[in-house]
Amino acid sequence: MAIAEHDNVFIFVPNLIGYARIVLALIAFWFMSTNYVISGWCYVTSALLDAVDGHAARAFNQSTRFGAMLDQLTDRCGTTGLLVTLAYFYPRYMFWFQLSIAIDVACHWLFMQTSVVVGRSSHKVNENFIMRLYYQKDILTFMCCVNELFYVCLYLLHFTYGPLIFGASLFKILAFLTGPFAVLKALISVMHAYVAGIDLAAVDVRERQEKRQKAEPGKKLE
Repeated sequence: MAIAEHDNVFIFVPNLIGYARIVLALIAFWFMSTNYVISGWCYVTSALLDAVDGHAARAFNQSTRFGAMLDQLTDRCGTTGLLVTLAYFYPRYMFWFQLSIAIDVACHWLFMQTSVVVGRSSHKVNENFIMRLYYQKDILTFMCCVNELFYVCLYLLHFTYGPLIFGASLFKILAFLTGPFAVLKALISVMHAYVAGIDLAAVDVRERQEKRQKAEPGKKLE
């Protein structure tokens, strides 16, 4: 079924999905400390819809900067909300959860902001080999899924061991399997900041050179 063309970005299909993600995340936050069933399902559904809104944007030709920013902010805020709860549930590891929040928010914000400053059509477009590899669709989806799965498993383990496999908790097994990928994703986030820092510094150098070139004719006249 065809959808009529219009330019009201706020009601584009992928952005409507984005609003649904926000509502689900808020419900998850509300029940996060008391009801792991409601919170878990709402959080996971919100996270999975991250893939759906991307497909909708391409299918309906409704990719927008607003949608990309909405998507990024929902991802960052959703993960931050879960990590805050994990820091409360596991105070012994609070520093590592705090560090994860700081890396995730700061590095992605710098990368997104730099993409806008240098005029890229998308933050996923970058000349750096690691960034190009990371933003390949299958790799990006896999890394995001296992990262979220790691934190969700830690969350669920606070309430229940879940199904047992040969006497071992399924959630604990999944946490051990996905943990290294969560660490790897954090390192890639640091790489985001490094690449963005290089690009932003290059913009500064270029602007300083342009200012000096403009000032030189005036100096000669004096």
